[in-house]
Amino acid sequence: MTRAPLRDRYADLSADLIAVLAAALLLLVAVLVGRHLQDTYRVLFVHWPPLFADWDPHVGPGTPAAVLVAAAVVAYGPGLALRLPWRGLLGAAWGTSLAWTWSLALVDGWRRGVATRLTRPNEYLTVIGRFQDVPATLRDFTHHIVSGSPAAWPAHIAGHPPAATLTFVLLDRIGLRGGGWAGAWCVTVGSTAGVAVLVAVRALADERLARRAAPFLVLAPAAVWVGVSADGYFAAVAAWAVALLALAVTGRSVAWAAGAGLLYGLTCYLSYGLTLFALIGVAVLVLGRRRGRARPVVLALLLAGAAVVPLVFTLAGFDWWQGYRLLVTRYYQGIGGTRPYGYWVWANLACTMVVTGPATAAGLRRAGAALVHRRTAAEAERGTAAAAHRGTPAAGRTRLALLAGAALLALLIADLSGMSKAETERIWLPFAMWLLPACALLPRPRAWLTAQALLALLLNHLLFTGW
Repeated sequence: MTRAPLRDRYADLSADLIAVLAAALLLLVAVLVGRHLQDTYRVLFVHWPPLFADWDPHVGPGTPAAVLVAAAVVAYGPGLALRLPWRGLLGAAWGTSLAWTWSLALVDGWRRGVATRLTRPNEYLTVIGRFQDVPATLRDFTHHIVSGSPAAWPAHIAGHPPAATLTFVLLDRIGLRGGGWAGAWCVTVGSTAGVAVLVAVRALADERLARRAAPFLVLAPAAVWVGVSADGYFAAVAAWAVALLALAVTGRSVAWAAGAGLLYGLTCYLSYGLTLFALIGVAVLVLGRRRGRARPVVLALLLAGAAVVPLVFTLAGFDWWQGYRLLVTRYYQGIGGTRPYGYWVWANLACTMVVTGPATAAGLRRAGAALVHRRTAAEAERGTAAAAHRGTPAAGRTRLALLAGAALLALLIADLSGMSKAETERIWLPFAMWLLPACALLPRPRAWLTAQALLALLLNHLLFTGW
């Protein structure tokens, strides 16, 4: 593969930096406008707009480990990602992601950073005692969603289908009780989301692109929120649904499609908004078809698997559609009805830029360029037998761009719905994970990884994120 002319490389770098500057400017405006709105009208209900956080400069027991992990990934991550055997890379990515997420969480200390996160008044563990009779509670679940109803559910329980709460009920039943175990569950499972994304990118796009994306998925600023909320767990379930579907459509085994459907069904019963992952699933099916390997049996198994969880919950007495309609009522009864749509519809995007980091802004710029210029690239490479094959580097970049584009589209639809005003730095974690692979398109990975790490460390040491 020939190197681009020096002038073109500098032009690309300049465009990357402009994209980063635009993202930084968006965040700055969101901070300044948000501060004015909150101080003047008290309508945002966040203390450090646009993030749901408090200004709280601090260090903690996780600080040395976080710095060491960041330095090690910046120094050795890009090289190791290209050299390790594939399975070894997946194991290393998960292990390093675990270390990064745990160390960031422990910057706030064990109690404040992990053990009490899911025991606060609006969180899942506060209602464990109400699930002594699980079938009866599921039949009665929708009667407690709307504010003012008898024994109304706390915000996070009312705001999600019951599979979210049932996860922590089941942990409690097997003896893993309390906030410490719940936090450990979210960190451990949530840290696998990046591994799932790597599996999907390798299957759908190109193994080298997946390897280049690995350090960025490990060192993502998103880990700040993966370690402190159940949304990291939701992100992992959704990510593995996509990964299994990618394996199915690219011919590894069509049986994976049933597993993908099963996990997608579970995803929809963990969070109403994650039904939008169907858009990413459609992109996977299209990319698989373009590679000539998708088969009707894949779609049949996917739909069969996706029907399992909804069928179980419906037979148990929970009506998903009724739950969602009542949630909309509950949302506008509370601060969701007060928070101004005109601010959050663009400030939410600033939150996403914080979660994904400056490298992702530049990577998405390159992904957009890959889509715009894909025909030009194809014409430039035409004429050789290798270029005629769909496995060219340009084709891999295009498929990666399409995958990230599908995630961005799902995120934008969630944004326009008005049902995600504020707190999207954690709510949109599942979508954000699929924007990060765009960083594989960037040169000079160590410089970009340094920027990602510095942002995460500053966020975690200057702010205290709470739910």
